[in-house]
Amino acid sequence: MSLLSEYVAFQNGKKRPDSAGKYPVYGGNGVLDYASDFNMDGGVIIGRVGAYCGSVYLETGKCWVSDNAIKATGKGNVNLHYLYYLLKLQNLNDLRIGTSQPLLTQGILNNLEAEIPPMDIQKKIGRFLSAFDDKIALNTRINDNLREQADAVFDEAFLSRESLPAGWRKSSLSRIANYLNGLAMQKYRPVNGESGLPVLKIKELRQGMTDDNSERCSANIKPEYIAHDGDIIFSWSGSLLVDFWCGGDCGLNQHLFKVTSAQFDKWFVYAWTKRYLNHFIAIAADKATTMEHIKREELDKAEVMIPSPDDYMKIGALMRPLYDSIIANRIESRRLSQIRDALLPRLMSGELDVSALEL
Repeated sequence: MSLLSEYVAFQNGKKRPDSAGKYPVYGGNGVLDYASDFNMDGGVIIGRVGAYCGSVYLETGKCWVSDNAIKATGKGNVNLHYLYYLLKLQNLNDLRIGTSQPLLTQGILNNLEAEIPPMDIQKKIGRFLSAFDDKIALNTRINDNLREQADAVFDEAFLSRESLPAGWRKSSLSRIANYLNGLAMQKYRPVNGESGLPVLKIKELRQGMTDDNSERCSANIKPEYIAHDGDIIFSWSGSLLVDFWCGGDCGLNQHLFKVTSAQFDKWFVYAWTKRYLNHFIAIAADKATTMEHIKREELDKAEVMIPSPDDYMKIGALMRPLYDSIIANRIESRRLSQIRDALLPRLMSGELDVSALEL
């Protein structure tokens, strides 16, 4: 084992430039904006302070690393991609100091120990693991495009109309779907040694997955309070957002609606709920005293256009495949991420031999 500082130089970032430009500016939570100058040309960015302390990002090009992060650059004898995965394996968040304002220092990082294999092995491990992340990134780009298409189809089908077509009718969000509020999961903890289910809260919905810090609940709650892949989840309190959940089975926490309909398809219910999201956010912000939220009466007021049966089928034939593909891509990305994370420690420890791999 050697000190990682023999292979890597750690240096605090600096206050970001005021002028805008083409170089990404990294903080502890990833890219913040873009600047006209750079202070690192390829390296790993580590969150240094606050809630994102210990987060790890890879940048292969020129960028600016802000004073909320630390630059990690190789000294010529370590592969950049290998370094990125090595640092992700260190659970840097557990090494932070302080409570009210967590901090990760260069001194802590300089004292990390690691066994660094020969460069050819580093490159193979880096390329092997990067293949997973490359596919996940591709899925993300594809989904961004699919969302744009879905928004365009919805706008053209519904929002561009000046009058209600023959055979169409008006309704409301509360009439086309059931908005089921979750449970106070602190009352439903796992018992008798059961592993239970992770709890789906606003944090999990925002990041699109559960993690080791997610709370857990009993798996014996009523089935309707369990969220599954593809379910529509609407956060109505705190951070208002609506999304398809693709993070596996979870217990639905209070302040989240699971949105279902016995009459209409997911694409229709999701698209209309999403249509009113910015409106709901504005209402919640205007009425907020302690925490932003909306009341069920706002769902009653949110007007929806229901097409004739023939038009509904025609629009659905365009919308449904787009959202189905988005859900499938996100589930695939989650599973790829799980495989990558399972292989990571075995590759880094040498348990899995990559010397014979042709990559």
